[in-house]
Amino acid sequence: MRTPTLRGHTPRAATAPVAPSTRPAPAGRATAPGPDLARPPALSGDFTADRAAVTAHLQAAVERIAGYGPRTGRTPAAQRHAATVHEEAHDLRRRFLAAHAERVYAELTDGRTRSLRLEELTEQAARAFPGLVPTRTQLAEDSRHLQRNKEGWEVAVGLFFQAVLNAPAAGEHLLRAMLRPTGRALDALPGYQLTGHADLGVATVTRRDGIAHLELCNDEFLNAEDDAAVEALETGTDLVLLDPASHVGVLRGAPQTHPSYAGRRVFSAGINLTHLYHGDISLLGFMLRREAGYLAKFVRGLCLDDTHGDGWWPDADKPWVAAVDSFAIGGGMQILPVMDRVVAADDAWFSLPAMEEGLVPGLANLRLLHLTGSRAARRLILGGRTLRASDPEAAHIVDETVPADTMDTAVDRAARHLDHPAVGANRRMLALAEEPTGLFRRYLARYAYEQARLLHSPALITTLERTWIHRTARKDSR
Repeated sequence: MRTPTLRGHTPRAATAPVAPSTRPAPAGRATAPGPDLARPPALSGDFTADRAAVTAHLQAAVERIAGYGPRTGRTPAAQRHAATVHEEAHDLRRRFLAAHAERVYAELTDGRTRSLRLEELTEQAARAFPGLVPTRTQLAEDSRHLQRNKEGWEVAVGLFFQAVLNAPAAGEHLLRAMLRPTGRALDALPGYQLTGHADLGVATVTRRDGIAHLELCNDEFLNAEDDAAVEALETGTDLVLLDPASHVGVLRGAPQTHPSYAGRRVFSAGINLTHLYHGDISLLGFMLRREAGYLAKFVRGLCLDDTHGDGWWPDADKPWVAAVDSFAIGGGMQILPVMDRVVAADDAWFSLPAMEEGLVPGLANLRLLHLTGSRAARRLILGGRTLRASDPEAAHIVDETVPADTMDTAVDRAARHLDHPAVGANRRMLALAEEPTGLFRRYLARYAYEQARLLHSPALITTLERTWIHRTARKDSR
């Protein structure tokens, strides 16, 4: 793997993919007849009748798409035909869910008595409503391909969660389910409480003097995030929130082994673009889980008791400090608005290269408005503005800037300041005013659809190949 290097202000090669020839394309049928499905059914409004008609049509559409063979073996005409079938199926899914999302969700969760996470809900929906969302097998098969060669079944997943989250009762219940501790965290909790340390692979949690330190240590990619990192960070967040022996959490990047940053801490290089190019960044395990999982838990804490109805509030929440060393790029910068205090080294810098990557930067579009205002948010998101910790505008994002060699002391001081009985109530009221659950739910609903579309858009593939693959080829030729 290539060694990450800096380009201007952005260490892009930290997540630069290798040449596209590394994964051979599977063989497939070169030709297939055009679409000959019956016209999509009209909806009657009756749930039982609509369900039967829609699932029958969607199953036929899925079989039709399979008949075209793998994307890499299709002729341009066959690919156009497959795209037409996909779009008609998506439109039918959208219409059915617009009419029946609450009923669908109620059936999948036994009248909202079962708390299912995103992946579990998708699997249930695939079994109960064939064709509405892809099966686990279809998603697993798609995950084997480079991003440009995927069938794009995740778009149906995005449509499904857009509808569920837009349905108030279903969406609120799903978000509460995502605030529950993960099974991995519950398994690790006894050991963590006994020793004060948990090794989660690409993250660690260590308790010191009542402060829990959650560190990302994906140093192969300068602490870029991928599906595994999101899983580890959510598990670590749960451990911090469940452990009564600590009162404040600190999020920080671990020291690096890479020659350019050897021995130095790095906060985050954002999304792992190497994994994105190779098709290893998922909508469910990365994009949606990240926002509804550990980032939402930073804001709201854990939901341990789901019996309070609409008047719920999390049962375990704590204040958080972010310690930004070196840089916070993309997803790293997206974390900062949900922190209660941000301490940055005076040589640190921040950027949100959403336009360059071809994606939506999570909830940054919503959260930065509260911090920076509309014009500054647009400069960061649409204009790719880079901020240094010493810039006056950085004061909207960073609470305290200190010399890099005094970070440990400053971070400890910030954490101890937040260890106060009144902090919990005040941060909950701030969250209620800044990001009420209804607003969060509606934003996440649209995000599910928009990000799914972008993940499987030709524009994203073109951007990845132009920006990352060609640059790697140029470096290899030197």
